Amino acid sequence: KQWYQRRVAITAGGPRDLKNNQVVVVRRDTGVKATLQNENLDDQLSKLLDTIHDDMYNRALVERDANMAVTTNWEEFCKLLDQKKIIQAPYCGDISCEEIIKKDSARTEVTEDDKAPAMGAKSLCIPFDQPADATCETCIQQSCSNPATAYTLFGRSY
Repeated sequence: KQWYQRRVAITAGGPRDLKNNQVVVVRRDTGVKATLQNENLDDQLSKLLDTIHDDMYNRALVERDANMAVTTNWEEFCKLLDQKKIIQAPYCGDISCEEIIKKDSARTEVTEDDKAPAMGAKSLCIPFDQPADATCETCIQQSCSNPATAYTLFGRSY
């Protein structure tokens, strides 16, 4: 647990392994053990670290994509937010609209799942990859009639 908390990607075996000209390593991300021979150990560890990086990155992408949604409807926006999704929605870019979005999407009642009120949505970024042409939409903020400038990623801090 100590190495996990220090974010060490691989833990290695002890002196007995050195006598056998090998190293037993354990991947932090999966717990899988592997035995590596001492010759070319630096290359083997480098490849293993690259594999760990790629696997963790790909798992993060899958997780992100599973929790991302696109909407142009305010009610759906709020429902998705309560489902802990990150949401791409058309947004005009006006700071006053963001403040209203934050206020109107906040949840003051306590739910059994969260055990606390939830903050409102805030803009996170404007993704390079847009799901559609945002200029054909109006801003997600209910009382705003301005055309959207881009689909913006919104989320709630926990």
